[in-house]
Amino acid sequence: MAVNGDEPGIELDSPKGRTVLSTVVLGSAVASLTATVVNVALPALAADLGANSSGQKWIINGYTLTLAAFILVGGSLGDRYGRLRIYRVGVVWFAVASLLCALAWNTEALVGFRLLQGVGGALLTPGSLAIIESSLRRADRGRGVGAWSGITGLAGAIGPLLGGLLVEISWRWVFVVNVPVAIAVVVLSRWVPETIDPRARHSRLDLRGAALSALVLGAVSYAFIEGPERGFSIVEKGAVVVGALGVVALWVAERRHEQPMLPLDLFGVRAFAVANVLTFVIYGGMGVMFFLLSIQLQVTAGWSALEAGTALLPVTLIMLVLSSRAGDLSQKIGPRWPLTIGPIVMAVGMVMMTRAGPDASFLTDVLPAVTVFGFGLTSIVAPVTTTALGAAPDERAGAASGTNNAVARTGGLLAVAAIPSLVGLTGDALSTPALLDPGFDRAMWVSAAVVAGGGVLALFLLRSDDLAAGPADDTREDVAAGRTVQRHACPVDGELTSTSGGG
Repeated sequence: MAVNGDEPGIELDSPKGRTVLSTVVLGSAVASLTATVVNVALPALAADLGANSSGQKWIINGYTLTLAAFILVGGSLGDRYGRLRIYRVGVVWFAVASLLCALAWNTEALVGFRLLQGVGGALLTPGSLAIIESSLRRADRGRGVGAWSGITGLAGAIGPLLGGLLVEISWRWVFVVNVPVAIAVVVLSRWVPETIDPRARHSRLDLRGAALSALVLGAVSYAFIEGPERGFSIVEKGAVVVGALGVVALWVAERRHEQPMLPLDLFGVRAFAVANVLTFVIYGGMGVMFFLLSIQLQVTAGWSALEAGTALLPVTLIMLVLSSRAGDLSQKIGPRWPLTIGPIVMAVGMVMMTRAGPDASFLTDVLPAVTVFGFGLTSIVAPVTTTALGAAPDERAGAASGTNNAVARTGGLLAVAAIPSLVGLTGDALSTPALLDPGFDRAMWVSAAVVAGGGVLALFLLRSDDLAAGPADDTREDVAAGRTVQRHACPVDGELTSTSGGG
């Protein structure tokens, strides 16, 4: 093991260091890519499996639901039983679930397998960053996280393009492609050292919190998706009641647990609470856009899956060029103005996307919209995450980052469940151009209003000095910057400390 003076750990530039990085990057990249590639495949798999609008929403949300519910516990399992061990379990689980998704014979089967896939993602994503933190020497951890973030973020960003290529063969290939990568990860992991947190063995896992989170998210998602489809029958009304009671039970359980999965006390810190409200709102509205745009371009505009997959590439390029500069700017002037202006610019871009109707042109109708959206997005990803991390004490960084990540996923989950249904995208609307086109326009207006509302909240609730108490050392700053790049593509955050997952 390479060391630097008295500093233990693996040197990143050594063969073993590159193996560690390759192992964690490949696994995280697969999870990141899967989160975006399936959107492009939705029209093709819907036609093959006969999935209606609610079925397509469940195919997307099934994965996000279990991922959001169990990701905090996933980090704690790694601390307790070995980060590499749980990471391997997550990778294998994810690969098996992906293969089952590829073999799905109807919509219900695919949704069930997507739920399983989300559990695998919840096990592997926190472990990837925790392995970097616990294996590399301290001087190399910032660079390691930066490399992890850049590569996995790029994987998520090119997901739509890859999805378009694979759909040309069959939609099932968007899941099959995960299997060989998972095999490579398991083979490479033989040369990755195991690490564990001895203190974690003396704390109780918050399995009750995870189960209650899954219950709440599942019940609320069911009510939002199926209620407009079924006219809010007694079943959907019952789901609302179950969700409400679940929230109360979760609050009570987390207050009583010695190391809760959800750190309720941190929400007493104003900047942390505001940052997470903004994360929930902005990532929620943005999630609806990512869900519907590819469907709109294929079903209404008549684009191929490959053409639709390239539509968001300008956003990726803008992020790659400007994200680090935007992060530096937010450190200098504080988060208030970036988080006020950025969401409003994003909202303008989302409204411009209503031009993506029948026979839409990439140059005149889509490119201007996604470019404006990309500039807005670039200005918010760094400050919103850094504010959440900086508001927490150093020893609570794991709980802070894990919670912020889960909040982002939950916002997207609930918005995708609610907004399309509320604007009339039910039944066969997602597969019928005459119904999809006006519904898409309404969804963009509603989502834009939600995102812009986040900017208004930031204007009144944040102060320009809210980052002044943020991380002081370079490693923490690199970690924050690395996470924000990744979060755009597919928010997979894991804590780098031994408190991964917050409980």
